[in-house]
Amino acid sequence: MHTRTRLSGLDDTQRARFEESGFLVLPGFLPDDLVTRVKQEVDTWVDTGLRARSIASALAYDTHGVPDVMEFDLPAHGELLAHEPLLQVVGELLGPGFGFHHMHSDRHAPDLPGKGWHHDYEQSVQSRRTHTMLHALHYLDGIDSDMAGLAVLPGSHREVAGKTACAHLGTSVLPGEVYLEELPAGSTVLLHSALFHARRAKPEFPGRPRYFVDSSYCQAGTAWPPVKPYWREMLARARQLGLAGPHWPDLFAEHHFSEYTKPE
Repeated sequence: MHTRTRLSGLDDTQRARFEESGFLVLPGFLPDDLVTRVKQEVDTWVDTGLRARSIASALAYDTHGVPDVMEFDLPAHGELLAHEPLLQVVGELLGPGFGFHHMHSDRHAPDLPGKGWHHDYEQSVQSRRTHTMLHALHYLDGIDSDMAGLAVLPGSHREVAGKTACAHLGTSVLPGEVYLEELPAGSTVLLHSALFHARRAKPEFPGRPRYFVDSSYCQAGTAWPPVKPYWREMLARARQLGLAGPHWPDLFAEHHFSEYTKPE
């Protein structure tokens, strides 16, 4: 049994670490029961074609419209999105009134190729770095030596660069990187969304699937470009489900966003 991280809040060291390096590792952060239920839903999400239909709706909204089921419609996924200890930590890093941006859920096959160096900061003009966006990366089974690991480049969130500025580097090892390849089940990694990171596959050690969910949150006070054309419907559905609870009234507010622009 591993020791779970129980946070009533972040200490000064953790906050300073996130500010300086752009990431924070929370080993075993999620409760075992929640992890089990989310994993079961990931299987449903992938195996029934719900994930494929969600992607199709995002890529061809005019044809497919709003998906019948979104990630957080699955009860445990909705619970994970608004997991109170998670939102408390996010609130400490983003300040009050932050918003939910998007959620992705997947089961990475053992032979899935890596994903090259990139960041996920959602501003069309990348020089606008006055506000923070973060991604909560949830590794439901953790990461072990047979799985793809997460490489991060500490401090790179302070560099103004496009999302794919380092794409030519693939998943190569970079000076100063931190490589995470051993994490217990239910671990969460909080990334400043402008931090360059990569998924580095291990094709020589094809192991078991990697259950992965990420949810993204954005600081209040600026307009964030939405990544889904049906973002208004997404937020409305989350409000209808009551996911925010009484403590986070702005979590699914429309005022956090600009209008959707289709990627070129």
